[in-house]
Amino acid sequence: MIVIRGDTNPLILFLGLMKNILFAIFFLCTFFHLGETNAQSLVKKYFNNVFNDTSEISKPQFLVYPTLAYAPETSWEIGLSSLYVYYAKRDTANRLSEINGFTFFTLENQYGLWFDHAIYSDQNDWFFLGRIRVQSFPLKYYGIGMNTDPNYLALVDANQIMIKERVLKRVQKNLFIGIEMDFQRLASVDFKPAPEASTFDLPRGNNGSTNFGIGAGIVYDNRHNVLNVREGLFTELAYLRYSPALSTFGFNAVISDTRIFRPVGKNNVFAAQLLGQFNSGDVPFNQLALMGGESMMRGYYTGRFRDKNQIASQVEMRFLPLPLGFTERIGAAIFGGAATVFPDFSNLNLKNIVWSAGGGLRFLLFPKKDIYTRLDYALTAEGSGFYLFIGEAF
Repeated sequence: MIVIRGDTNPLILFLGLMKNILFAIFFLCTFFHLGETNAQSLVKKYFNNVFNDTSEISKPQFLVYPTLAYAPETSWEIGLSSLYVYYAKRDTANRLSEINGFTFFTLENQYGLWFDHAIYSDQNDWFFLGRIRVQSFPLKYYGIGMNTDPNYLALVDANQIMIKERVLKRVQKNLFIGIEMDFQRLASVDFKPAPEASTFDLPRGNNGSTNFGIGAGIVYDNRHNVLNVREGLFTELAYLRYSPALSTFGFNAVISDTRIFRPVGKNNVFAAQLLGQFNSGDVPFNQLALMGGESMMRGYYTGRFRDKNQIASQVEMRFLPLPLGFTERIGAAIFGGAATVFPDFSNLNLKNIVWSAGGGLRFLLFPKKDIYTRLDYALTAEGSGFYLFIGEAF
């Protein structure tokens, strides 16, 4: 996984990534004292497995690759990403499960460890969907609401732990019901005002907080491949209660997420998503609805706009693959989105909607499992950004 910020030169990142890949292979060969023949065999086997996907379709696949990125708040960021995909009991009638991880450190002594997963049991009876984030990473804080200045007010240094998990049981075909849990801890918080920032009020939770929410969720999901959905519907409605007995702050959260995928012709896919996040009570600044990121409203810094509530939508047209003639492994996509945040419905103003649009290329990484890696360029009214990930944005 690579997120290339808008101020990063993509050529520098690409060259650095290739250098890291070659260095990693050379290091492994040297460390294990492999002979020249064995080293060539290792390199050939690795690239053959990745680019030609010669393995049996039911066989699990594991990929590890280095990453490199740059951002002003971190300097150079070096990391290692991994992806593990499999079918339960190697039965392709089951849905494709995926576990991906990302660990990084920066020249500013910041670090992070991320894990995301979507796991289906045999016959899809159980569905485990969640993520883990453990990181010490600066957060740009712009204030709360839609009328905030594009220049950030403060850089927030903090140690973060975020664990979200859904444990869902299939009760009917494609319908799952279960519990949802969310644990978030923000510690060692330090607001460092931007040089040009004027005086501002510190938000709720500026000294850190520990919040644990538990609730219930209902999910309808008939997707077969969560990394590249050709046709299907995913919709989730969840309620979480952060009780003052278990949390620093007491508040409630309702999440609604609906994603529709429809085939257009033989290879093309139209995808659409509508996301709603609705909070009430004493919500700390780090758990407000945050707009931006690598999935929804690409091009905006995560948390560029934040408030108690958010409504966001996006559409995407995917060409998988492009009809180039000489290869069937290159695809493309174009996308657009719109979103707003607001304190309550009485203050919902459609004039405060912001937009995001862009396009990107796709490369078919695992042909038998129909998994692409994506390079997206997103443009907004305030800037742009590049994103490189395995799997589609949603």
